[in-house]
Amino acid sequence: MIANHKGEIPVVVLLLPFILGISIGFNCNSGRYLISLAVGFTSLLILFLLLNFYYTHFKIYKKRWLGGITIHLLLLLAGWIATINNNELNNARHFSKLPAQRLLLRINSEPQLKNGLIRFTVSVIAGINQKQPTPASGTLMITIKDSSALQLTYGDELLIPGKYAPIDPPFNPAEFNYKKYLAHQNIYYQEFLYPGQYRIIQSNTGNPFIAKALALRRKMVEKIKRQLHDPNAIAVASTLILGYKADLSEDVLQAYSKTGTIHVLSVSGAHVAIIWALLAFMLRFLNRLKHGRVIKTVIIIPIIWYYAMLTGFSPAVCRAAVMISTVIIGKTYNRYINNLNILAVSAFILLLYNPLLITDVGFQLSYLAVAGLVVLQPVVYAWFTFDNKWADKIWLPCSVSIAAQVITFPLSAFYFHQFPVYFLFSNLFIGIPTAVIIYSGIFYLVLPPIPYVSAGLAWILEKTILLMNHVLAWVEHLPFASINKIWLTTTEYLLLYAIIICVFYFLYDRKAWLLRTGIVLIFLLAASISIKRYRSYTTNSIAFFNLRKNTGIVFKNGDHAVVLSNLADTDKNYNYSIKPYLDSCKINDVILYKPDQELRSAFLRKQGNLIQFRNQSIAIINKDYTDTASAVKLKTGYLYITGNPKIPLAIINKNHEYHTIIIDATNSPKTVQLVVDQARALHANYVVLKRNKSFLAASN
Repeated sequence: MIANHKGEIPVVVLLLPFILGISIGFNCNSGRYLISLAVGFTSLLILFLLLNFYYTHFKIYKKRWLGGITIHLLLLLAGWIATINNNELNNARHFSKLPAQRLLLRINSEPQLKNGLIRFTVSVIAGINQKQPTPASGTLMITIKDSSALQLTYGDELLIPGKYAPIDPPFNPAEFNYKKYLAHQNIYYQEFLYPGQYRIIQSNTGNPFIAKALALRRKMVEKIKRQLHDPNAIAVASTLILGYKADLSEDVLQAYSKTGTIHVLSVSGAHVAIIWALLAFMLRFLNRLKHGRVIKTVIIIPIIWYYAMLTGFSPAVCRAAVMISTVIIGKTYNRYINNLNILAVSAFILLLYNPLLITDVGFQLSYLAVAGLVVLQPVVYAWFTFDNKWADKIWLPCSVSIAAQVITFPLSAFYFHQFPVYFLFSNLFIGIPTAVIIYSGIFYLVLPPIPYVSAGLAWILEKTILLMNHVLAWVEHLPFASINKIWLTTTEYLLLYAIIICVFYFLYDRKAWLLRTGIVLIFLLAASISIKRYRSYTTNSIAFFNLRKNTGIVFKNGDHAVVLSNLADTDKNYNYSIKPYLDSCKINDVILYKPDQELRSAFLRKQGNLIQFRNQSIAIINKDYTDTASAVKLKTGYLYITGNPKIPLAIINKNHEYHTIIIDATNSPKTVQLVVDQARALHANYVVLKRNKSFLAASN
């Protein structure tokens, strides 16, 4: 299984305190800690060296734990220091700390076009103030709405205005935290540009190896487009072989996600292993030479790393490249290395280079999947024994799929909130098509144009992709194809992993205490989920959403909800901002109404501009509002101001008595400020949704 003794996996044991140090660094990442940490690290390092120099003199062998504690503390501090050093905001020359009218920057990623916008990241070189440049550093996200920006490439230097802004946090409950996602890539600011707001200063100033790799990838994508005709086939081929994801459609992504095969669209260890197998087969004749193994190693390893660079250096590819390089070297010199140690070495190298990689979902899933194959797959494979060799050959990949799915399920459910029911069939099916696609695609891209041969390879590539897409789309639409709305808390996520460890360790070691512990943990998990579900079904609330230019109010009554919005349920903004909240609340029945529609249900009534939800009422004030000059004030809980109404608040107060004013995001900044000033003058409670978090009001 894992190891009979921790001495067999020393790198795994040493990796744990390093990861703990990185975790501490995320929560305590201020640069002011660096001096204290450096002093502590240096002191411990001196102590460790003294313990080794005077090992016999001080009889350290009687206190072996002292050396262990020292090296673990050293690694913990190393992880903490590496995380702080990696945080660009701790650099005194970060562009956000320097006044600048203009910024000089270099494009450090491949610009991609999506929804009419060209987006890429840049490294800031200098800030320019009064025509005087000052060296600066930091990463900035750039978005350009200009078709001519398609000519921009990696390594171009641009001059832009210094009008960047912080990344917005999530404004609505359960919404994807894009700010946190970018912060884990050291990106804290962004800037939107229009035609004429940027100027190219120089070209081709980036790393020449990366520039050539990206240029080669663009040529290969163009070559794929010349012979393949179906857009989805082109997108899948570009993604699966080259890691180029810009052309993938939402329908294709959804089909692969709901069938548990999304990992195929991420160039990962399996892809690198196929490349390795192909190279090893082609160069097997070198084994006959005296130094043939060494020559083969010298050829294969650079090719694997060039392929990793070609596909964008994703965490999964880097992990696979490091692992396979280590395995190749070990085989060359006939050295046996425990697979978990190889996995830990690759993780240590990558995290030392960039500690932020540990927050990458692809990094986490990749390492967990491989660890599951090493640790859990032998246990799963031992469940059944077949005398028939073909049955055994079928069961072997089944055990691989089960082990990988089990170990990654808690993490996948935590991030993606779904579980593919037919993952076993889907993963068994895609094995052969994936290999055919990679091999035919590589030969098609590498070989020069040959009549009939190139066309034949392109035909095989396209038809295989279309077949795979068709079967996965069919699986996606089978009854109960996926379990959705899985929203785990951090505690539940950790409990799931504890249960998996206990169950599989029990199946391996048959110790009763593991089974008892697993049962207790299952009970705790069931209790947590039950309490959460009970609270969700017994609470009622109103959620006023910040949808920028759109209206959104959700009335939740147990597991039923009415959504008042001008967005359709197929709109990407609806699925990005409203649907996650409904799913996290376990809503089973959703009815969507337009803001101007009349409605009546068991718990909600809307007539004109007045809404009654259980014991709460809302008066909608929009541009069509008229002064009724009523003798009796209408009592409401909330006054919802939307659509830039021009009527003064003092006149509205003659007709309404309310508790709180909600100023939604559809109002212009001028209207928002006007209403806020009036509300303050009248000492009225108010909530501004524009560039602020949504407002939730309980109603029981």
